Amino acid sequence: MPKDPDVQDEPALEPALPIVDAHHHLWRRDRPLYGYPRDYMAPDLVADAQGHNVVATVYMECHSAYRAGGPEAMRPVGETEFAVASAGRVGATEVCAGIVAYADLMLGEAAGEVLDAHAEAGRGRFRGVRNMVIFTEDPGATAGFRLVPPRRLAEPALRAGARELVRRGLVFDTWLFQSQLAELADFAAALPDLTIVLDHVGGYTAIGGFAERPQETLEAWRRDLAEVARRPNVVMKLGGMGLPTISPSLIAGGGQASSEAMAALWKPLFDTCVDLFGAERCMLESNFPVDGLAGSYRRLWNAFKRLAAGASAAEKTALFSGTAARVYNLPAL
Repeated sequence: MPKDPDVQDEPALEPALPIVDAHHHLWRRDRPLYGYPRDYMAPDLVADAQGHNVVATVYMECHSAYRAGGPEAMRPVGETEFAVASAGRVGATEVCAGIVAYADLMLGEAAGEVLDAHAEAGRGRFRGVRNMVIFTEDPGATAGFRLVPPRRLAEPALRAGARELVRRGLVFDTWLFQSQLAELADFAAALPDLTIVLDHVGGYTAIGGFAERPQETLEAWRRDLAEVARRPNVVMKLGGMGLPTISPSLIAGGGQASSEAMAALWKPLFDTCVDLFGAERCMLESNFPVDGLAGSYRRLWNAFKRLAAGASAAEKTALFSGTAARVYNLPAL
């Protein structure tokens, strides 16, 4: 993964098209994370985006800067404080215009106190929380991710915690493996007033046993994702496709994939999501710097622009900025 913007990188396609990057991370690390060996802060993100018209971004929790002391449940509020300290206009980009942090929804109603602490720390930028609920029985598909117990979304405690989000008009982001999509459909049906943002193309998985039966895996993902799409309160994030779980072949190339190569590999996933959810329920995410394992930020957004080439002007607006701005209630851009 390059340390600095690559001067030999592709020129940005459609450079005037406004973009809201609906999902990125920032961190200070003294150890490598996902192969990324250094800090990644707001100036790094803006430098990576050079050439594209990124007008605003949404910060996504990644266990950055938790409080070192105090009640365990409140320690994640430190990440919101960190994101707020990183927020503001850098060049033409409003960095961290929205912040999605972490609160343990398994606290049930008690999660409300944590949410209120995030809101206070967020200074008007806090928009919701993410709980990743990854579980798989396939030992070859964990990719080093922390697994939760099975059927976490069915837990009464978590659903009680999710209702605290509804009471406050907050969003619930989640990520899971494709084999858990039926559970998400049930969860969404049980909480129809909760806005759910499903990250990383719904957990399509191309490693472990899933990779041994690629056509069956793709068909199962499409089938189960169609059931999720029937729940109007679920919104899809198109991105995270540079993850080791989705694009091991691109990552094997050392982060040098072209936008054409990305678009070719991701087209079945992109097209399926837009067909099932519609552009008005899809938003684009860089998942940077993690997706830099596959290719540069500039090439990644070029790939998205290639994939959306046949979309109408209204559909492009929804995909690249409108859906994210609406769902995360971002200020006028």
